[in-house]
Amino acid sequence: MILKIVNKSNNQIPSYETLLSAGMDVRAFIKAPIVIAPLERALINTGLYVEMERGYEIQVRPRSGLALKNGITVLNSPGTIDADYRGEIGVILINLSKEDFEIYSGDRIAQLVISKHEQAQIKEVDEITSTKRGEKGFGSTGIN
Repeated sequence: MILKIVNKSNNQIPSYETLLSAGMDVRAFIKAPIVIAPLERALINTGLYVEMERGYEIQVRPRSGLALKNGITVLNSPGTIDADYRGEIGVILINLSKEDFEIYSGDRIAQLVISKHEQAQIKEVDEITSTKRGEKGFGSTGIN
């Protein structure tokens, strides 16, 4: 799969940092620093525009270091960038810490993971088959 990227920022384009990396770091591209107060969220621009093949999506995921050290995460994790989207990639960050967090242009703010997917054929029916689990939901498949 070839990912085409238009980079209107002054940052390097996303790349895999190691041979076995699943995600590519994406950087903020902002005119001035942005402060995210505790429990607030902000849309952070990247200056990146992408094109990918049908059957693929980009998942926008948190960076583990930002989450652990600063309580900063991607709000709609994972965010999805569809193959037909042509606008600028933006990342919705939320501050789950008790301290203000400042973001500067060039900061690594999230990671992008390419994922293959299929679209299901939808068939409306009157009923579905039963299973032993049935309607048991959250936490019902294990003891703990």
